[in-house]
Amino acid sequence: MWKKIGLTVVDGLKYLEEALASIYPGTALQKCVTHLKRNLLSRVRHGDKGELANDLREVFRTGDRTYTPEKAWIAWQELCKKWGKDYRSIKRMGADPFYRYYFTYLNYHYRIQAMIYTTNWIERLQRDFRQVLRMRGAMPGEESVIVLMAKTAMDKTAYYRTLPAVDMDKSLFPDEKKYFPDIINKEKD
Repeated sequence: MWKKIGLTVVDGLKYLEEALASIYPGTALQKCVTHLKRNLLSRVRHGDKGELANDLREVFRTGDRTYTPEKAWIAWQELCKKWGKDYRSIKRMGADPFYRYYFTYLNYHYRIQAMIYTTNWIERLQRDFRQVLRMRGAMPGEESVIVLMAKTAMDKTAYYRTLPAVDMDKSLFPDEKKYFPDIINKEKD
């Protein structure tokens, strides 16, 4: 099967990082920024949500060539210090190195950062799968379910947008000849 994965984007499931590291050692891990933002916003008073949301947008910005994981980590710690005055749970987050996993996306080309810092796109696809299957009720067999899910996935318009500079980041999309020789050889035949 696969020998290497370029990047794994995960939500907040506990111990998922350890499981992935044991199966695919050396794979970069990106925790879902959207889940973290929602979590933080749920911890503050209603009147503080707008200001915190603006601060989070500044810390987790995308598309900026000059914004590095180091700068983001410093901004994160400053955010936690600022909000930690009123919310102890946020203060503790600033010193926890686990939160560095939320800044992995900044190691990739600035034009694809917004595509890889959240799991929302896959969650939307899963929601569409559930909706289509629920509407159908019963299916004649496994193959028909697979065909229906493939059709649902192929109908997503997000797949038609161009991926800017995606070919420039070899760590995200490794050389297919090296990692998938069986597929490449079949295409030549």
